[in-house]
Amino acid sequence: MLPFWRLDPPFRFAVYAAFGVLFMSGAAWFVADRIKESSENEIWQESAATLLMIHGGTAMVTLMLLGALVPVHVGRAWRARKNRATGIIMAVCNAVLIATAFGLYYLASEALRPWASDIHLAFGLALPVLMLVHVQVGRKQRKLNTKEAASR
Repeated sequence: MLPFWRLDPPFRFAVYAAFGVLFMSGAAWFVADRIKESSENEIWQESAATLLMIHGGTAMVTLMLLGALVPVHVGRAWRARKNRATGIIMAVCNAVLIATAFGLYYLASEALRPWASDIHLAFGLALPVLMLVHVQVGRKQRKLNTKEAASR
């Protein structure tokens, strides 16, 4: 039986899949967007627009998953005092990504938009590494707790 703060496998898969699509579509959009400015080929413009649409749609699904994640994982793990340091980092990273995405969509200021874009890009590229560290630290703590419980 899973500890009460661990995610059920189908939900865990959905979270990993959503973040995987977000990362890949965002990284591919970044490349396509840079190439379209130096190329006269129309395919890069079309690819960048399609990738941005996939990224935005997946972000909406991910927001729903993050909303579901709070009561079934974040709140329970917080009360159980499990993996708090990397959990806080994950929460802050996701909050920054949400805020900068909002800014990219709604900021009309030409001075602020590049800042929002650079911050969103940096946190978006870092998120997979942070997520991997969060999962690995949690698994390591669980193994240590299992060994301690078995030795009693």
